[in-house]
Amino acid sequence: MAGINIIGVSTKCNLLGVVEPASIIRSSPICGRNIMAMEVTQVLLNAQSIDGAVRKNAEESLKQFQEQNLTVFLVSLSGELANEEKPVETRKLAGLILKNALDAKEQHRKFELVQRWLSLDSNAKSQIKACLLKTLTSVVSDARSTASQVIAKVAGIELPHKQWPELIGSLLSNVHQLPAHAKQATLETLGYLCEEVSPDVIDQDQVNKILTAVVQGMSTSEGSIDVRLAATRALFNALGFAQANFSNDMERDYIMRVVCEATLCPDVRIRQAAFECLVSISSTYYDKLAPYIQDIFNITAKAVKEDDEPVALQAIEFWSSICDEEIDILEEYGGDFTGDSDIPCFYFVKQALPALVPMLLETLLKQEEDQDQDEGAWNIAMAGGTCLGLVARTVGDDIVPLVVPFIEGNISKPDWRQREGATYAFGSILEGPSPEKLIPLVNVALTFMLSALTKDPSSHVKDTTAWTLGRIFEFLHGSAVDSPIISQANCQQIVTVLLQSMKDTPNVAEKACGALYFLVQGYEEMGPSSPLTPFFQEIVQSLLTVTHREDAGESRLRTAAYETLNEVVRCSTDETAPLVLQLVPVIMMELHNTLEGQKLSSEEREKQSELQGLLCGCLQVIIQKLGSSEPTKYVFMQYADQIMGLFLRVFDCRSATVHEEAMLAIGALAYATGADFAKYMPEFYRYLEMGLQNFEEYQVCAVTVGVVGDISRALEEKIVPYCDGIMTQLLKNLSSNQLHRSVKPPIFSCFGDIALAVGEYFEKYLMWAMSALQTAAELSTHIAGDDELVEYTNSLRNGILEAYSGIFQGFKNSPKTQLLIPYAPHILQFLDGIYMEKDMDDVVMKTAIGVLGDLADTLGSHAGSMIQQSVSSKDFLNECLSSEDLMIKESAEWAKLAISRAISV
Repeated sequence: MAGINIIGVSTKCNLLGVVEPASIIRSSPICGRNIMAMEVTQVLLNAQSIDGAVRKNAEESLKQFQEQNLTVFLVSLSGELANEEKPVETRKLAGLILKNALDAKEQHRKFELVQRWLSLDSNAKSQIKACLLKTLTSVVSDARSTASQVIAKVAGIELPHKQWPELIGSLLSNVHQLPAHAKQATLETLGYLCEEVSPDVIDQDQVNKILTAVVQGMSTSEGSIDVRLAATRALFNALGFAQANFSNDMERDYIMRVVCEATLCPDVRIRQAAFECLVSISSTYYDKLAPYIQDIFNITAKAVKEDDEPVALQAIEFWSSICDEEIDILEEYGGDFTGDSDIPCFYFVKQALPALVPMLLETLLKQEEDQDQDEGAWNIAMAGGTCLGLVARTVGDDIVPLVVPFIEGNISKPDWRQREGATYAFGSILEGPSPEKLIPLVNVALTFMLSALTKDPSSHVKDTTAWTLGRIFEFLHGSAVDSPIISQANCQQIVTVLLQSMKDTPNVAEKACGALYFLVQGYEEMGPSSPLTPFFQEIVQSLLTVTHREDAGESRLRTAAYETLNEVVRCSTDETAPLVLQLVPVIMMELHNTLEGQKLSSEEREKQSELQGLLCGCLQVIIQKLGSSEPTKYVFMQYADQIMGLFLRVFDCRSATVHEEAMLAIGALAYATGADFAKYMPEFYRYLEMGLQNFEEYQVCAVTVGVVGDISRALEEKIVPYCDGIMTQLLKNLSSNQLHRSVKPPIFSCFGDIALAVGEYFEKYLMWAMSALQTAAELSTHIAGDDELVEYTNSLRNGILEAYSGIFQGFKNSPKTQLLIPYAPHILQFLDGIYMEKDMDDVVMKTAIGVLGDLADTLGSHAGSMIQQSVSSKDFLNECLSSEDLMIKESAEWAKLAISRAISV
């Protein structure tokens, strides 16, 4: 059992999950031998001691105990948790360690812990489970609550394996017993259990009994408030199991009645939990809500107007959730429900509009004094504005006449709350209604708002005004909008006001940067000359000045300034290319200054690392911009060596975020420099390898995999000397169960990039790569699951197909083409499989039809007969040829040509 730790994070973790230096966790046979006889209680108390040495000893003891005799260790902990005579602190910690012995965040670790529990001695498991169930009747609430969570974790492991079949029965028998605290703990356990297991694990008869117990526990006839609260929270988790019950009118009516009654309970926690249930019902059972929607509107309106904030927030969230549902339906079906849709839209929001909009507008006047300074702030005014924005997206033009009178009535009032509320209302409805409806309003409001942004005495009003200007530029400015809101006449005023506002308080300045970002972006596709060209130098200088502000660390200001600077560079035209070139040494100098060796505290180091990330990101955009046209690329190359030198020095600072940004910038540099990048490889390769080995920070690993692709495309055959190391590491990554699954599809794509770069030299890796691709291809068919899994499956298939495509194209016209023939039947079988499953997205479809063409193009007559015999190639090709997606159609036409050539040979 060595190497498995209590918390289930990594072996170098102490009991409480805090990473310790490796030296602390050394074997200590003495404590290991003695703890069996020692008092577990005392060790658990010591593990919470304020004395570091005592704590460390106790943690080592527990670790040794666990490693030497896991079964006795877990039984002892469950005994401690169940023992009423023990101190609360030790019972809680015993339960926490038990819970962490059953579950972990990382998938691979979780799998290990599940297997470990399943292989434990069954008598010991029975003893532990008996202790856990006994603890549910404890008079100590912390012990009960901890036991509830542990029982659910055990159930999450055992029920899917058809073990512990009596659990739900014994919990349900508890529910009907007194005392109230045992009932409360049992309902809490049922709630946690529904969170842990998937609905298909529990049969409908038991689901019915759970729901009956929970809904009865919620009813007004239940005397204990704690029981009602536990029941209401349990229902929230059990709703996913209630599909059949919600399809039955009587049962659904009963559940809805009890939930609506609970929203009126005197206890605020129960009211909040009941509204949380309504929010969940609104998304899970949207199609069943019609009979109740009027009552729910009345309940939510009363709560928004009169109830405590936590309850009012959930009442608003109900309508936000209904909007989300209707937006999704309308987007998916384009408002056309002629038999096409399983879930017709009930237009609840449209029907409620005359009452819903005034209710939301009223919330906008309930702002808090400091909400702009607090990044995590969330209050009733913000929730109301967010919901108003969703309503605008749901109903479009219909919202405008309902909101305009509120704006006009409040925008000039002496009370800042009214001016800010009016501005917030305007900003909230800018996405959804048509430009035709909004542009006349914007034309009237723009001058007023520019004046408010510089002159309003309230920082709150300025903050919201800058945000609203940003929304105007985001949704109503750009090549897609027919009538422009910005003219030569007001362009200068807009720029002047925004640059002026960047000197305001950090929260206002940050919103002004955001507005400038969208202003710049709107001109991106407006031809070779931009109205912003005359202001380019001034804009860049102002943004750089913002990044140096003493208070740029507040309100994300520095980040916003760099993001806007990046957008200014990205959208710049040829006219301003010389000015972008002048920016290169400036940003290089900034990055150089962060690398000068001074002793930094950990907080300063974090800030330095964030700044390096921003500067590397900025250089990446500059490199992409200047590298995209020959004249600027030629001038830029004089800086390439120095820039690469800076990036390599950034790696030496070793911080994950910087590593990622610098890696991305190097990918851009490789693309710009092409084959010349080879001179940097001897020094850069070790960092590339480190990035590929970084499983912990898997985003860094994913970015590095992408950069390997960039470098392969840039270097072509010059990457050969590094291929052994790269391919070995990539294959290792694929076989690791510790690497996050999202990194695996890009690894397959990377095989394709490497094969395309090195051509027939890829022969030495062919057997290993094809074997990995074949295994993954088999796994990626027949995967049923939720939307997230379908999305992942599609990205996995796309990665596999990109690999096949790169390999076939790499070997084309080579005398070694015949090496690929044995793999062709499996590839065709894979294409048949994904075609038959009918769940591939457009990206996969395009890549898949491309692979069919590559197969025919590279193997010629060898592939012709196989393609003719394949189950679905002809149907698939015809479907792609008639696709509305032009890129799929183009790929299919090319594939058709390649196949007909292969067949006719």
